[in-house]
Amino acid sequence: MIRRALIAFVAVVASFSLAQAPAAPAGDTDASKVPDPEKVKISAESVGRMRGALKDVLSKLEEARNTKDVVKLNCVNEKLTQIKGLLRISEQSDVALQEAVAKKETATGEHEFTKVTIARSKVEQLRAEAEQCIGQLAFRTDENLTVEVDVPDYLPPGDPTQMPAPTPVDSRPPPASPT
Repeated sequence: MIRRALIAFVAVVASFSLAQAPAAPAGDTDASKVPDPEKVKISAESVGRMRGALKDVLSKLEEARNTKDVVKLNCVNEKLTQIKGLLRISEQSDVALQEAVAKKETATGEHEFTKVTIARSKVEQLRAEAEQCIGQLAFRTDENLTVEVDVPDYLPPGDPTQMPAPTPVDSRPPPASPT
């Protein structure tokens, strides 16, 4: 019962996300200008990329569990839930696109293709946000990282962050009153 309610909630959130998304992802052409066989191919590739993103975010979820950081875990889990909903919608749209192309229904095919491309761009954004939850975009290093610093010859020797001590005052100021 709870699982069905959660699935319905994810579907609503994902459809709301699709409604709020831009008309087409950057770099893609208008759906009406793409030939139908190309739409089917691009849609299948997009769904494959979204499945890959799902696997990546699942590994991030496992990483968050291993660190026992509840904030990271909740953040990644939220992104994962959204990706699952978008992937489910995309898989359905991919099938509907294939059916529309087979029936030569141009408007339906364009609509389903647009849904898949919007979902793909949103999933890629969510993948990046999941990486930010873990903190891997801020710094990613390996264990063998070394840093070499070249000091120019024209700099004075010593530590530039250490200021020299002020010179002591040798003379006493004049008295404030003549008495």
